[in-house]
Amino acid sequence: MADGTADRSPARRPGGRNARVRAQILAATVELVARDGIAGFRYEEVAEFAGVHKTSVYRNWPDREELVVEALLRYAEDLASVADTGDIDRDLADFLLALAGGLETPFGRTLEQAIQPARQSATVEALTKILDQRVAALQRRVDTAVNRGELPPVDSSFLGEMISGPVHLIVNRGMRPFTRADAERIVGVVLAGIRATAPHP
Repeated sequence: MADGTADRSPARRPGGRNARVRAQILAATVELVARDGIAGFRYEEVAEFAGVHKTSVYRNWPDREELVVEALLRYAEDLASVADTGDIDRDLADFLLALAGGLETPFGRTLEQAIQPARQSATVEALTKILDQRVAALQRRVDTAVNRGELPPVDSSFLGEMISGPVHLIVNRGMRPFTRADAERIVGVVLAGIRATAPHP
């Protein structure tokens, strides 16, 4: 079509078409890894799945594992955030809902599958880093709640395990969807237990 849209970027520039192609390749990589697992992921399929030329894949990522690692890290960013509205119960319930939603996505399934193998690789290290970021974000939020007096002093790692364990159980079983009511109930029970068992000065 001669409507001028093709003429908007006559010169190649960073952030233009190449950025879009890279984004398509990364999205396709996450989908394929989620479908086939890390071991079954076939580098050759990425171009076809992304709708780009093979040379675009090889030029940007000559190494297969680098492509997998970058794709997983890119799509993990949202998993590592915990809001701070000033209401710890609500923020933790929101975190659990986001966690459940994340686990149900291709990326989440990839994350669950990929951390199973014991062998160390750049991919497994990247996935471990993602999980560490998520744990650190939760710990920061819990520590803030303790400093504000919303919670008594608590081991934030223990709290994280207590609230996230049931999410993994419900989502991985796949027998029913994880709901806001589930999230609020889990957070309510765990925080009530923490508040009730806190040593009194």
